[in-house]
Amino acid sequence: MILNKEGTPNKVKEVFMKAGKIWGETELVHANSILEFHRISFKSGFKCSEHFHQYKWNGFFCESGKLLVRVWQNDQADLIDETILKSGDFTRVRPGFVHQFEGLEDGVAFELYWAEFSHDDIIRKTVGSSV
Repeated sequence: MILNKEGTPNKVKEVFMKAGKIWGETELVHANSILEFHRISFKSGFKCSEHFHQYKWNGFFCESGKLLVRVWQNDQADLIDETILKSGDFTRVRPGFVHQFEGLEDGVAFELYWAEFSHDDIIRKTVGSSV
């Protein structure tokens, strides 16, 4: 946290980062220690690289256009799941799975990255009791 000379937190302006890609453009909307939120514009007839994320889930919410998301299945080398997203559709890709998206029609989507945590992440030192 950054404090000003009065000792109160400074207001931090969000930094929006845009990056041009062969397939369109990505814009970082928000990022913190547990998620990233991007707005992507994609072009018909173009695709991103085949890639995977070791720890992050990758979600795609299509706002407009048509977006094809391919996911290579780790346990079946030649099996590729293909999902076509239209306006209002959402899909997600598990960590460790090779995936790729391709624009079938020009459009806009929101891309989310997040890590999953354990809901049982608690280590009790004592047992609750009356006081």
